[in-house]
Amino acid sequence: MCAGVRAITSGRRFRPSLWGGVLSLAVAAGCLQLGNWQYGKAERKQAAQALLDQRGADAPVSLGSTPADAESLRSRPVLIRGRFETEHQFLVDNRVYREQAGYHVITPFHIDGGNMRVLVNRGWIQAPARHTDIPKIETPSSPLELRGTAVVPGTRFFTLGSDDSTNWQPVWQNLDLARFVRLVPWPVQPVVVQLDAAAPAGFVRDWPRPDERLERHLSYAYQWYGFAASAILIWLALGWRRH
Repeated sequence: MCAGVRAITSGRRFRPSLWGGVLSLAVAAGCLQLGNWQYGKAERKQAAQALLDQRGADAPVSLGSTPADAESLRSRPVLIRGRFETEHQFLVDNRVYREQAGYHVITPFHIDGGNMRVLVNRGWIQAPARHTDIPKIETPSSPLELRGTAVVPGTRFFTLGSDDSTNWQPVWQNLDLARFVRLVPWPVQPVVVQLDAAAPAGFVRDWPRPDERLERHLSYAYQWYGFAASAILIWLALGWRRH
């Protein structure tokens, strides 16, 4: 390797370009930021999976009419008793299961003993052939006891077009809990219950793991780090000029 370096640099002097150095450093810095972003996503997914694994074996927490603390419930098993209410039920669009397009069914659940509701993600259903058609959802009206996992929904969304935040719509692009709270007249728990696979009144509930595609994020991170190193190495290599 040393002999190869000597052969390449023989008869040359290291006179790197200042502007080339500035450009290569700027490119390297941008690549490092993108690599750190992907690595951070991988770390967050790994931490979320670890929390789910840790709390998943706990005894279920009974959700009542008192507002709960979202973070203390994150990824915990929960138990709710009450009835579904379909007036403010909605579908979350663009959910894919086994390469088929569909929706997640989100139904408010009136918890016994007060005026409190909680949103329940009942799972995936296939979209009709015509996307403008709204599928009919079968929902039991009898009292139920349901078990699921408390999920704290995201707050940052990429939206195609504009979601009308003042009028009720049966299909939403995202599970926007803050928007839902603005549209209803009663209190809502700050978590969404992801319905357990064995619970009644649900649909397809093959919930993805929080650390899904972890390896892909790590691969992207290492690629960006490699691009950053390449930018510096190219600048150094071009800096060797003939006398």
